[in-house]
Amino acid sequence: MGGLSKGLAVIRAFSSDHAALTLSNVARSAGIPAATARRCLLTLEELGYITRNGRDFLLRPRVLELGAAYLESMNIEHVTRTHLEELARATSDSAALCVLDGVEIVYVARASLRTLVRLEAHVGSRFPAHATSTGRVLLAGVSADRLQRYFETAIFQALTERTVTDPARLRQLIDSARRSGYAAVEDELAYGVIALAVPVFDQRGRVVAALNTSSHTRRISKTKLVRERLKMLQQVSQQISTDLATSPWLSLSAQV
Repeated sequence: MGGLSKGLAVIRAFSSDHAALTLSNVARSAGIPAATARRCLLTLEELGYITRNGRDFLLRPRVLELGAAYLESMNIEHVTRTHLEELARATSDSAALCVLDGVEIVYVARASLRTLVRLEAHVGSRFPAHATSTGRVLLAGVSADRLQRYFETAIFQALTERTVTDPARLRQLIDSARRSGYAAVEDELAYGVIALAVPVFDQRGRVVAALNTSSHTRRISKTKLVRERLKMLQQVSQQISTDLATSPWLSLSAQV
């Protein structure tokens, strides 16, 4: 199934920063020969996943079907409509559910009553795990072997002057999140962004997702965020864990 792997690599070559790509750009980003990239692009164009404008190729809305199948399988619409929206209303800020994918966290659900000026996430958004509250909570729940693989493969880029990039310090923060059951970050992913996260568990007590609440540093301090919202976040996490306890997605996510 090498062709399938190459085709998916071509789709992943596109992003918000690279919405339109030439053939050579796609080949370079996907790490495949230009001739192979051309065959993939033509096939994807025929299937309706890609279109072209002159020499540039662009994704078509049909690619959303690939992610929609995942979200529908975990009944994420129900979670978003109830618990996350209630949490967003209670805090007058945003709430999100994230999972760990390699060295990044991925937003799988989100509700918001307030837009963060410097950072606006949506379902499907990806961010480096080391700079996020959800990432540290999720890493605190993985096995020792998987955590070691993470530290061997992740690139700890400084996104702001306050981003923690020292591996030893990151291990301490992850250990702290494991002991306390939460993680909070301020000005690490982006200036002005402050967030608090707690784990979501499956029926066997494994961490399978992270729930967070985020705000702007002008509105609330990290100390106040933890003091006022931690218990609320833990209660919502328990409700989500209960509602998703029978989902096969939960069991699989804990093992990946």
